[in-house]
Amino acid sequence: MNTAIIMGRLTKEPAITTTQSGLHIARYTLAVDRKVKQEKENQQTADFIPCVAFDKAAEFAGKYFHQGMRVLVEGRIQTGSYKDREGRTVYTTDVIVSSQEFADGKRDQAPAQTPAPDEFLSVPEGADETDGLPFA
Repeated sequence: MNTAIIMGRLTKEPAITTTQSGLHIARYTLAVDRKVKQEKENQQTADFIPCVAFDKAAEFAGKYFHQGMRVLVEGRIQTGSYKDREGRTVYTTDVIVSSQEFADGKRDQAPAQTPAPDEFLSVPEGADETDGLPFA
């Protein structure tokens, strides 16, 4: 079985490309914490795991993922190789994404707008009273 589940922070914005046939590809790297035990103290380091998402997952990553955001990814590990410009063989290891999601809650990403005890939130002009109510 080849399954990888990792959670980490995006090291930079996802790089989105589109093939000639219209397939979207997102490449991003997750910094995944790893604890290393040393004689006197615990030292924390990170592994940098390259991830590749295709099609709808790539579009989602390009639209919603940003540097520093914590993301949970499930996929498979794929290895490969290619020749660089000098003719040397370069080996690659990537996680091919099958599912991805936000690992931080909404409250961890941006402060919520809360009214003071004696204030009300303003309702936009033209909004219907029942907009967004599941029982209306």
